[in-house]
Amino acid sequence: MFDIGAAELLVIVIVAIIVIGPKEMPRAMRTAGRWIGQVRKVSAHFRTGIDAMVREAELEDMEKKWKAQNEEIMRRSAINAEKDAGEPVMTGPPPIETGETGPDPMADDPAPDTQPAPKKADEAAPELPLPPRQEPKD
Repeated sequence: MFDIGAAELLVIVIVAIIVIGPKEMPRAMRTAGRWIGQVRKVSAHFRTGIDAMVREAELEDMEKKWKAQNEEIMRRSAINAEKDAGEPVMTGPPPIETGETGPDPMADDPAPDTQPAPKKADEAAPELPLPPRQEPKD
């Protein structure tokens, strides 16, 4: 914003010391620091307000676009429904078929400790031998 180099800053400090004096310089620097802080606070508040207004305007534009798209979709679906007046219109996902393809996925799971019984004797799971028992060492 302000293009102040090292040379210009040095000239400003020398002039300030000559005009204000070295005795009053710390007090003048504190006062200048307070003013700069107040200016920064006001500019940050102003910037925040501008950003909020911009966001609100963008949201209003997006709502208008969404409303127009929604109306277009509704109009198209109404036209398509009129064309297909004799056929039922499907409004949800297709039904899940159960039976030979497997159990109903929405059914509750059986208890975890129960196991289905084998259907035939030859399909039974073979029994596994138990590991050897180890005696505790004293």
